Amino acid sequence: MTTPIKASRFRIRRPDPVAPGPTQAAAEALFEQPDDGFGPAPFATAGNASSTPIPPPDSEIDAIRREGLTGRQLRLARRMAQLHGLPATSDFDAIRLLRLNGIDPFSRAAVIDVVEAQPSRALTSTPNDGIKLPQTVKPIQVPSTEVRAEGNHAAEIYRMQQDIMRRRRRKSLLLMVRLMVFVMLPTLIAGYYYYVIATPMYEAKSAFIIQQADGAVTAGGLPGGAGLFGGAIEANKEASGAQDLLQSRDGLQRLDADLGFIATFQQPEIDAIQRLPSDATFEDAYKVYQRMVQVSYDPTEGLIRLSVVAPDPDQAVAFTRALISYAESEIDKLSQRKRDDQMADALASYNDAEAKMLEAQQTVVTLQEQNKVLSSEAEVTLISGQIGQLETQLSTERLALAQMESNENPNEARMEPIRRRIQALDAEIATLRARMSEDTDGSGSLASVQGELFVAQANVQTRQMMLASTLEQLETARIEANRQVRYLAVTQQPIAQDEAAYPRAFENTVVAMLIFAGIYLMIAMTAAILREQVAS
Repeated sequence: MTTPIKASRFRIRRPDPVAPGPTQAAAEALFEQPDDGFGPAPFATAGNASSTPIPPPDSEIDAIRREGLTGRQLRLARRMAQLHGLPATSDFDAIRLLRLNGIDPFSRAAVIDVVEAQPSRALTSTPNDGIKLPQTVKPIQVPSTEVRAEGNHAAEIYRMQQDIMRRRRRKSLLLMVRLMVFVMLPTLIAGYYYYVIATPMYEAKSAFIIQQADGAVTAGGLPGGAGLFGGAIEANKEASGAQDLLQSRDGLQRLDADLGFIATFQQPEIDAIQRLPSDATFEDAYKVYQRMVQVSYDPTEGLIRLSVVAPDPDQAVAFTRALISYAESEIDKLSQRKRDDQMADALASYNDAEAKMLEAQQTVVTLQEQNKVLSSEAEVTLISGQIGQLETQLSTERLALAQMESNENPNEARMEPIRRRIQALDAEIATLRARMSEDTDGSGSLASVQGELFVAQANVQTRQMMLASTLEQLETARIEANRQVRYLAVTQQPIAQDEAAYPRAFENTVVAMLIFAGIYLMIAMTAAILREQVAS
């Protein structure tokens, strides 16, 4: 092979004298190309000398040249044309042929295809490349350092992308496996239990309200001006007490003693999860009781709602009626004690007032018997009348005596009887007056007797007034006690169901899935945070 001769604008590669082909002048005219500074311009491989490509139109080549392509782009186009086996005569002709075959020589996919191809195939001529030119170029050309670096970079990017895709697929597969193991498998087990194994349970619902004897609770207050919220507060207290009784251990004991609640949930027909063990303690039974008996109170409506769950619908209804009767008896006891306390206080006050009134009355009678005076006022009136009459007679006698003494010769015989009558009248008047104010016969004066009787009679009147007041209080307490009577009005009677209310298979399965998913998410987030903290 001859050594190429460089000219100012053209690079001419002399053909090999031993290779078959056209004449020397035709070969030199065919491979004369302008030197654009991007390396060897002739683009041919060894092949059959009889197959000579037809030169491309100059207008298309000139248009490609005017695009201002870089040397790297031209080299990539050359390698791409060799990869696809296109008979290109130059780098620009390679771009033209690639575009005619619908290939973009500068796309990312095309570059990756070139990098993946073996360098020997991209740069070595093959005997099946189409129309061949005379051997004017070396069959193997070593790519430049820039091309090798570009290819290695693209290959590295491709390997990184493949590695990222493999890791993503592996992580997705591991995530699906973990979800299947920790979420879906427990959910399937829970669904199998709810749909196949779980024993059907029946629910009996009822509602009742606590009322007073006169229905004052429904109005929101007690009668007699007890306040707007007094009745509501009392009703809330009693409803809370009834709710506590129904949910207490006392309620479980009474229900088990009457209807055998614990034995009902120890039946072998019930599944192992819901069944109460035969050797279960009372606390274990109480936990089952709390799950199966639900009591709620609505203060706005005053309703107490009771829900009882049992393996048999008739048993659920029987349990509900028994619990309602327990609540009613307890409310009766609470109100009965309050009624008894009110009546006991009022009755004790009345009895005390009555006894004291009788004692005062007996004191008056005793004074009358001791003084032999029925009424001090009557005695005083009688004595006052006698004194008045004697005073009148005394005045008459004194006038008669004064008239006799006015004579010149008074008759002493006639005057002496008058004087004795005047003395007698004075003595009687003095005696009567002394009887009213002095103790003459040892029985006490009339004034003292009258004072004692007056005090005793006033005491009697006071005791009578107090007795009347306590009697009124007793009657009021009796009325209030009657108003304190409480009773239960059942607004919703328990009815046996013909279909089981539990288990709710679909809802419970969905809830189980959400719970398992939440637990898995929490554990995964915790593990990720710990890994990040350890790594940092």
